[in-house]
Amino acid sequence: MIESERVTIVELGLPADTNHHGTLFGGTALSLMDRAGFVAATRHVRRALVTVATDNVNFRAPVEEGDLVEVSARVVETGRSSVVTEIELVGEKLLTGERRLAARARFVYVAVDEHGRPTPLAE
Repeated sequence: MIESERVTIVELGLPADTNHHGTLFGGTALSLMDRAGFVAATRHVRRALVTVATDNVNFRAPVEEGDLVEVSARVVETGRSSVVTEIELVGEKLLTGERRLAARARFVYVAVDEHGRPTPLAE
């Protein structure tokens, strides 16, 4: 297992981020997770990366309008040209501090050259 710095992004769940049930859109959750994973992966390898896959996205609990949305990511593996991150999204009641794991996933990024083609991480 690779030790890497954890990247954390915190947002407020606003009405524009929620569906008709008043809970965070899945697409919004995935976008936040991708951003955190991208930053963690890029900091780790300091190369141009693109997202190529998500693995085992599990939505476990809703995040409601007004909740804090905390997304944390860390690198767990590097390959010849790829970086794998593990990402967790936690919902937090702002006034009580109650926290619950809302989603977990792995995102895979690949290093690319100036033409957008995959390139080895080590040259």
